[in-house]
Amino acid sequence: MEQQIGELYEQLGDLKNKISGLLEENHRLGMENHHIRNRLNQQEENDETDRPQEASDVPSEGYDNLARIYDEGFHICNLEFGSPRKDEDCIFCLDFLSKTK
Repeated sequence: MEQQIGELYEQLGDLKNKISGLLEENHRLGMENHHIRNRLNQQEENDETDRPQEASDVPSEGYDNLARIYDEGFHICNLEFGSPRKDEDCIFCLDFLSKTK
């Protein structure tokens, strides 16, 4: 019986750890969702006031968008595209940015 109680206590600890991880992930995703919604709203406001773009502006616009996304703290490399970056720079993202100039 003591062994079963020990196993149950272990399982309870594992469940607490899993719940803690899920709550952290939920909070992170909620914050990411909030930032994306804000950016989308800003983009919609800018689209209403912008003039039509010429075809020659498209390549530099794409680079500018990727650089802005990177500066906002998200990966733009093919390994982790769209996932939030930690406080450090990603060498793959920086390499990608240097190739697209």
